[in-house]
Amino acid sequence: MEVLLLGLKGCFFLLILCLWISKEVVGSTIGNSSVSSRPKVLKIGALFTVDSVIGKSAQAGIMAAIEDVNANSTVLSGFNLEVIYKDTNCSGFLGTVEALQLMENEVFAAIGPQSSGIAHIISHVVNELHVPLLSFGATDPTLSSLQYPYFVRTTHSDYFQMYAVADLVDFYRWRQVIAIFVDDDNGRNGVAVLGDALAKKRGKISYKAALSPGASDSNISDLLNGVNLMESRVFVLHVNPDTGLAIFDVAKNLGMMKSGYVWIATDWLPSKLDSMETVDADKLNLLQGVVALRHHTPDTNLKKSFFSRLKNTKGMETERFNSYSLYAYDSVWLAAHALDAFLKQGGNISFSSDPKLVDTNGSMLHLSSLRVFDGGPSFLPTLLRTNFTGLSGQIQFDSDNNLIQPSYDILNIGESGLRRVGYWSNYSGLSVLAPEILYTRPPNTSSSNQKLLNVLWPGETINTPKGWVFPNNGEPLKIAVPHRVSYLGFVSKDKNPPGVKGYCIDVFEAAINLLPYPVPRKYILYGDGNRNPDYSQLVNEVALNTYDAAVGDVTIVPNRTRILDFTQPFMESGLVVVVPVKEIKSSPWAFLKPFTAQMWCVTGAFFLFVGAVVWILEHRHNPEFRGPPKKQIMTIFWFTFSTMFFSHRENTVSGLGRFVLIIWLFVVLIINSSYTASLTSILTVQQLSSQIEGIESLISGTQPIGIQDGSFAKRYLIDELNIQPSRIISLRDPKAYGDALTRGPKAGGVMAIVDELPYIELFMSSTNCKFRTVGQEFTKSGWGFGFQRDSPLAIDMSTAILQLSENGDLQKIHDKWISRHDCAAKVNDDVDSNELSLSSFWGLFLICGIACFLSLIAFFVRVFCQYMKFIPEDEEVDPENPSNSPSKKFRPSKSFRDLIVFVDKREREIKEILRQKSKKRRRGESLDDQSSTQSPMDAAGV
Repeated sequence: MEVLLLGLKGCFFLLILCLWISKEVVGSTIGNSSVSSRPKVLKIGALFTVDSVIGKSAQAGIMAAIEDVNANSTVLSGFNLEVIYKDTNCSGFLGTVEALQLMENEVFAAIGPQSSGIAHIISHVVNELHVPLLSFGATDPTLSSLQYPYFVRTTHSDYFQMYAVADLVDFYRWRQVIAIFVDDDNGRNGVAVLGDALAKKRGKISYKAALSPGASDSNISDLLNGVNLMESRVFVLHVNPDTGLAIFDVAKNLGMMKSGYVWIATDWLPSKLDSMETVDADKLNLLQGVVALRHHTPDTNLKKSFFSRLKNTKGMETERFNSYSLYAYDSVWLAAHALDAFLKQGGNISFSSDPKLVDTNGSMLHLSSLRVFDGGPSFLPTLLRTNFTGLSGQIQFDSDNNLIQPSYDILNIGESGLRRVGYWSNYSGLSVLAPEILYTRPPNTSSSNQKLLNVLWPGETINTPKGWVFPNNGEPLKIAVPHRVSYLGFVSKDKNPPGVKGYCIDVFEAAINLLPYPVPRKYILYGDGNRNPDYSQLVNEVALNTYDAAVGDVTIVPNRTRILDFTQPFMESGLVVVVPVKEIKSSPWAFLKPFTAQMWCVTGAFFLFVGAVVWILEHRHNPEFRGPPKKQIMTIFWFTFSTMFFSHRENTVSGLGRFVLIIWLFVVLIINSSYTASLTSILTVQQLSSQIEGIESLISGTQPIGIQDGSFAKRYLIDELNIQPSRIISLRDPKAYGDALTRGPKAGGVMAIVDELPYIELFMSSTNCKFRTVGQEFTKSGWGFGFQRDSPLAIDMSTAILQLSENGDLQKIHDKWISRHDCAAKVNDDVDSNELSLSSFWGLFLICGIACFLSLIAFFVRVFCQYMKFIPEDEEVDPENPSNSPSKKFRPSKSFRDLIVFVDKREREIKEILRQKSKKRRRGESLDDQSSTQSPMDAAGV
């Protein structure tokens, strides 16, 4: 019984215990305020190389952050953070193993790694286990948030650093750089981004020099010897801080730290120098003139006190820390803030086994020990939404999970250490103002807004290096010069040094002298001297590195610009068509050609019309326009045609006549001037001896066409204009030009010559303008100097040519070598086009005609008014016995002859008759008044 009772008591106790446990469990899952199931210690991992430049600073930052979080009552209250350190030992394999071991400890997040290579591998693991990886040192741009959502970069990506380097290179107008990098994920991918950034600035990486991660001094020496033979002198050094200084030691021994060299180091170098206890003078002297970038962190009192605290902390291996300690510190706080928000939102820290990770076939890897963070999918968004101000600045992520406001300090290393010469931010580019100030202003990335302080370059010079030298250790440039046999004024062989001469050579030498650096050069004649060389083949030889440049009358055409870089054109050029001309023989009727037949007829008619109008207006006033009909007709003809030469003898006395004559004399003046100009043009014009009017008519024909030896015109006519090769004849020199054109196609010559305008102008002037161009230039190009692709000398020479053009030296060189007589560039073969038609003068004739008609209307109105007063009476009145006269009655004359007779009378006679008639009228009116005043008695007595 006792045993039975004891058994019953035990079962009851177990039942009560199970009920209590289930109650507690249910309560913890239902009530959000209950945290009894939550662990009091929260584990966070730390993954980095302890014994490294970055690792030492990062460890100090992590330890300080853990201490501060645990001491802070507002964040993770009631919990303690415990950090689990794993040392990657600078090994990708060991780092991966350590990371896997870290995941066995049920950490809710991991700080690190500092290696991008390890980050690539571990990111796949944390994606599966849902554990966020907060990396303060993996700056590889290809660690994308799309591929690795649980990889959260708590520093700035090298994507922004490489764009800062590209802006720096563009600021000093360099176009090529040599990238020296460690051949790992971080190095390769960073340099790839640099190439893209430079391409947007019209620059490029001319050579990528890769070093193995553990390269020896001999390997470094071999690599630097190779790049030192190349053209670019701008080196971008993207390596590890632990081994990077060895490169400068080797470069110093090879003489690559002197004037003319440019060294740009990424953030590894400031990280190394900031971590060194003391930087001796020899080290600074070694690095003198180097420009470096460092992650920008605001200069706040909080940051200063933090570094002072680390320096005074006991047990630290170093008293100097770089910016990675700040990013590591902020990474811990980021995890703490996010976890605090996650727990307050009801999140739970729990882990479970991944069914995919099952040990099979007796595997000793124990993959089943890796635990999945159940709250990871909810914790990650909370992490990315976290926003606070840390020691390194604002901790906030953009849509691509990158920290906002990336910025860098631009540093210059001198004898006194690191000196800041400016800043870079993706907000406003290069500036001497801190990014915190610029963020309060509108963004401005224009080139005029980019500024930096003066930099002390290698060799202790403040003059900006040109950034390149001639390859092969400064050997002279091999310059190919066409060995011409014609038009030697442009370029030809010379007995005196440098062995060539001509217009093109003088332009090239004048441009070279404007450059701020010496250019050793050697001219090499290209061609056998019997015929002009093939210029297309000459260009190909330069492209194949047989020569470094081509100098001469080389035309810039599209297929050549694809393989060479040309300078700014120093002479305009274009293809034209040349044909022979002949003088027009004088014609006995050439004087009639200035006007068209219609113009002659209208002009003659107006001469007669104006003469008749002036005669009508002057006939009653001017005795010179009166007399017998025959004399008056002769007067009309003489007067009107004598006005052509302004030699008329008759004077005009009436106002209307003078008005008409003034208008007419103006018309005659314009007609005379136009006639003289047109006749001069017609008598001096030349006419073509062929029917070719331009390139269009030449294409449609079948006659042979002449071109110059070696010219690109042959390829152009065949490839672009589809002219049969059998029609094209190569001619050696201007003498052959003239002979072929003179003989013509029927005698074995050519119908026309197609060549560039500068040659044609000299050819025509040397033949006294017996040949002329027809049509327009059907290509637009110019002559330039050709260099190998991406040669910086092409850009500098273009600038020098523009300077020659602006100061007038280019024209002086032209006048020295090329003297020619001006020949008309185009001949008008249509003489009729010089004839003047009525359409050019109808306005003048209209004005003159209106003036004549208005004058005639005014004249006839006046005459009609006079005639109405002059109408004769039916009976004459007896002045002595007016009372016996009948009443006055007037009878209008119906005879047109009377009107003509009245019009023909002199104006003076008409006025006298009208005056007499006026007197008679007044006298008759007075007699009527007297008879009406007599009385009836007087009348009876009479």
